[in-house]
Amino acid sequence: MSTSEIKYIEFVLLILYHIEKRVDMRKSRIEQLKELINRDPDNALGRYGLANEYYKSGDFSNSILELEKYFKLKEDEGAAYRLLAESYYNLGNKKMAIEAYRKGIKASLKHGHPSMAEEFEEAIEFMD
Repeated sequence: MSTSEIKYIEFVLLILYHIEKRVDMRKSRIEQLKELINRDPDNALGRYGLANEYYKSGDFSNSILELEKYFKLKEDEGAAYRLLAESYYNLGNKKMAIEAYRKGIKASLKHGHPSMAEEFEEAIEFMD
């Protein structure tokens, strides 16, 4: 085996190590947020954070469940509706994704975020 091949293998192993470490970090963030919520079930920010971590890990169903709990605790200004819509869309549920974006439009306009509302309207047009 040549020196360049060895260096290439070492490089690939290093990348794999960092990918594995990043996955472990995400799992630990999910576990940390779960523990936080177990101590304080009404922690809206913790629920939103957990939903976001589930989304980033590809667990869209759990992301939706946590967002539904979040919405019962806090009036969102729009951003959480984006996460909800994208979670539904990634599960193949276009109808619910559009509904989430529509709720996000109302919330973002109510809280003075017209550019967010425009972004959501464009997302709906893209889906239709």
